[in-house]
Amino acid sequence: MARIRKVEIRRFRGINDLEWYPTPGLNCLIGPCDSGKSSILDAIDLCLGARGNVQFTDVDFHQLAVESPISISLTIGELDEGLKNLDAYGMYVRGFESESGKIEDEPESGAETVLTIRLTVGSDLEPAWSLVSDRAAGAGQVRFLSWADRVRLAPTRIGVMADYHLGWRQGSVLNRIADEKADASAALARAAREARAAFGDEAQGQLGETLEIVATTAKELGIPVGAIVKAMLDAHSVSFSRGTISLHDEAGIPLRGLGLGSTRLLVAGLQRKAARKSTILLIDELEHGLEPHRILRLLGFLGAKEDAPPLQVFMTTHSPVAVRELSASQLFVTRAGPNRHQLLPVATTDEMQSTVRLYPEAFLAPAVIVCEGATEIGLLRGLDQFRAARGESALSAVGSALVDAGGGEPDRPFARAAAFHSLGYRVAILRDDDTSPTAVVEADFAASGGKVIAWRQGRTLEGRTVPEPER
Repeated sequence: MARIRKVEIRRFRGINDLEWYPTPGLNCLIGPCDSGKSSILDAIDLCLGARGNVQFTDVDFHQLAVESPISISLTIGELDEGLKNLDAYGMYVRGFESESGKIEDEPESGAETVLTIRLTVGSDLEPAWSLVSDRAAGAGQVRFLSWADRVRLAPTRIGVMADYHLGWRQGSVLNRIADEKADASAALARAAREARAAFGDEAQGQLGETLEIVATTAKELGIPVGAIVKAMLDAHSVSFSRGTISLHDEAGIPLRGLGLGSTRLLVAGLQRKAARKSTILLIDELEHGLEPHRILRLLGFLGAKEDAPPLQVFMTTHSPVAVRELSASQLFVTRAGPNRHQLLPVATTDEMQSTVRLYPEAFLAPAVIVCEGATEIGLLRGLDQFRAARGESALSAVGSALVDAGGGEPDRPFARAAAFHSLGYRVAILRDDDTSPTAVVEADFAASGGKVIAWRQGRTLEGRTVPEPER
């Protein structure tokens, strides 16, 4: 089923310009607060969701510039035969080359067949969805997906209100698990009639005096109400809408009463079961309401370790537990530039995977101190204890994380630090000088904005001793 091949966001909230090619499996966005992670998930949801009552306000425009329209485009691949139907969408199918990321209106041999969906919002705040095709536009044609196809492509969003999916509502994951349909209208109508009659019998004893006064008054005024007046449930007082049917446990207690973490976990599991119909899942703040062991269970169920991912997941997290469990290829650091947003893949070097496993906290901090070895790590932790004893803030409290380069080759700390630096982190290196690094390596790191803190020539931490005080 469908996978998003390319995301393009223009002038939406804090994002002026973003182009990103996500992986077909799990895509976890990390980075500082207010860097646009949640806005990216919102953009995907708004563009691909099947809702007819989406509302926009001026604050959804980048820097409130309503004269510059919002544009969100998603290129969708791995289409089923219905979406590749030339009779339905022939003028709009395009070709996508995964190696170059190139998208052409005329699909070439070897290119994947894709559709590009675009959402635009102008100053009138009215959203408009369309399929993108230069050749269709040249022929004066404009169209969008049928409602049935929109429903099939719509992602499942797991947020704070995840209990929405525990009833058979429009867009609920329960409607995607199987083709079964339930019609509760007859049963509800029968129950309503029985309830009205039963309440009417009871009300005669509870409201007898009032009912007698009403009957007498009606008779006096010549209003034909019969010999008696009854108090019954109003025929219109019980309304039956979407969501009338919902999940309950063995004791009949609604499952919407589950805790937040259990609800989110259950809905994610149901989405895995519904993967044959809907493969795109959005989860903001993955760890919200979940203990560490349940985070691991959730990631496993989403296919984080599987070679052929069952779902395409877009999620955000601030949890080192989640970061450690993922591979570097599944992590993307969100960086907001003055004019352009970037999603930088963590898997820049082979060394980064071991760093993810050993120091996941470093990827969630704005600044990283790469220490040459365990001795330097111990020194900084000792300084932290000293600072804490004086009532000062610890390094972690001011946004700095420690990473051990493992000693050995003197250039190794610079390789690890350069990888962090390329991802937009502020990076410093702490090293001794028993063996000096390659001069050009250190000079290049310093020239790129990195900070080096080093012992004087030939000095080492291990070689320094504290002199005994004079007697």
